[in-house]
Amino acid sequence: METLVIALLSFFGFIAAYHTYGRYLSRKIFGLDPKNIVPSEEMKDGHDFVPTAKSVVFGHHFTSIAGTGPIVGPAIAVFWGWLPALAWVLVGSIFIGAVHDLGSLVVSLRSRGQTIGDVAGRMISPRARLLFLFILFFALMVVIGIFGLVIAVIFSIYPGSVLSVWTAMPLAVAIGFWVYRFNGSLLLPSLGALVLLYVAVYVGVYYWPITFGDVPLFGGPESSFLQGLNSQVVIWTAILLVYCFFASVLPVWMLLQPRDYINSQQLIVALGLVAVGLVLARPEMVAPAYTGSVAGAPPMFPFLFITIACGAISGFHCLVSSGTSSKQLKCETDAQYVGYGAMLLEGALAVLVILACCAGLGMGVTPKEGGLLTGAAAWGNYYGGNWADLSLSRAVGAFVEGGGNMVSATGLPKELSAGIIAVMVACFAATTLDTATRLQRYVVQELGAALRMPALTNKYAATTVAVVTGGALALIPGPNGAGSGGLILWPLFGAINQMLAGLAFLVIAFYLIRHNRPVWFLILPMVLMVLLPAWAMSYQLMEFYAKGNMLLVGIGLIAEGLHAWMVFEALMLWRSAKGVLPAPLPPLPGREVEGVHGV
Repeated sequence: METLVIALLSFFGFIAAYHTYGRYLSRKIFGLDPKNIVPSEEMKDGHDFVPTAKSVVFGHHFTSIAGTGPIVGPAIAVFWGWLPALAWVLVGSIFIGAVHDLGSLVVSLRSRGQTIGDVAGRMISPRARLLFLFILFFALMVVIGIFGLVIAVIFSIYPGSVLSVWTAMPLAVAIGFWVYRFNGSLLLPSLGALVLLYVAVYVGVYYWPITFGDVPLFGGPESSFLQGLNSQVVIWTAILLVYCFFASVLPVWMLLQPRDYINSQQLIVALGLVAVGLVLARPEMVAPAYTGSVAGAPPMFPFLFITIACGAISGFHCLVSSGTSSKQLKCETDAQYVGYGAMLLEGALAVLVILACCAGLGMGVTPKEGGLLTGAAAWGNYYGGNWADLSLSRAVGAFVEGGGNMVSATGLPKELSAGIIAVMVACFAATTLDTATRLQRYVVQELGAALRMPALTNKYAATTVAVVTGGALALIPGPNGAGSGGLILWPLFGAINQMLAGLAFLVIAFYLIRHNRPVWFLILPMVLMVLLPAWAMSYQLMEFYAKGNMLLVGIGLIAEGLHAWMVFEALMLWRSAKGVLPAPLPPLPGREVEGVHGV
């Protein structure tokens, strides 16, 4: 009963927040107006700028910002106990994360769909623009490297998920052509594609799990499980990066929009099954509410806020809001639904992850060595050891197993239930991966323009840079061969990601200050997201240096330095910016700027 009460109160809180605080921000603070010209209409090109129904943009936006962040983050953070993790997800997503996403979307909508880095150049200073673009480049490089590895690890551990994930791609392309080239309806074809997707889950789990086996790419015994797993991770990572290249340069209507719409439906079904299983089984929490200090773990404060990341707030979301979603909304007032609403749904997902890891695991899990564990022993099978033992794959596995246990309470077989959850996680990560590649392409093109390097403004060249740099990080050699070293980047992801959130808040604040609009509601979230990531990064840099890990020290110092420089730039201009409108956007070729653009 405890878990059911937590779920109901959390979901009611999210709904209430959307219709109160979300509406207040949209109407009173940002003044969203359906009459304002949006980038998708003004810059319409049929490729990146495509006017789209808000339900489709919501599907793209949500699946892109979700990825594995609200899954892996909370699944790791419950090591400190489920209560602090739950509290931060609820407070953070409503008052910080959703505000950040909505604000990033609005300032981009009113800047011809520019990324948040480009907007910083007009709202703060040209130098701030260059600094922010460099920070975005490093952050997205880490995102591409990490998420490529996450999907590859899922494919390796759960080969039954492979068929369904790849089946979604041709189905999405077919639907894209049907809707945008032949003016067909979207709903029925997408529902048909969803059915085929779940048929592929069944076939993949029971009849056609796709695996490369123990491929001896590196030295060591060919029969080693770790050796074969690592080889598969490398192969899948390479395949995924090739896919990302093509996904990034294709028109959004051809793959990105229909695939994300299908994935959003798939998510609703999967979360619906988890929720029904929760109601039927009503499992009790088997994890401690608060564990205090954890062996080998960093201090809960500030690392709880860094670890949970997307479940409460994520800097990556400002890139999606300003990079792709702002180029597709066909009405400005849709920003509340997409920007504020999608973050609340992500918070709901994070709540379910916490319940799956802290209660679902207790419903029964079968370890590799055999035997059935239930209750606290099952939770301890994943979380009972040292912090260092809680790897990325173990955190994902905890949610897949716990969520699978909840789904199986509906009567579905346990193996199929776990397959449904694994496919959901892999599809989420895939949407984030190719959206991140597209965003990195935009950033590289903007850097090329800022640095007067015309070669980088070409979308194919920019995409190549995005894929090659992300792949190089993902395939860093480690103790277990190529590919295993890339996972050492995971500690950096949280801090750099949250640094972006703080910098995005600075840009939003300058937008409001320059237009004489209230900024009081933004001050505390902005200060928190500027200071907490810097504090966490400083702590990590000392640890990396003590261990002699100079790669992480170097990347971390660059990120920390750029972050501090941009904050300094903003502080120097804070008082003088009040009421001073930013420089107007240049007129479009052959016509003057109209509507709200240039404000």
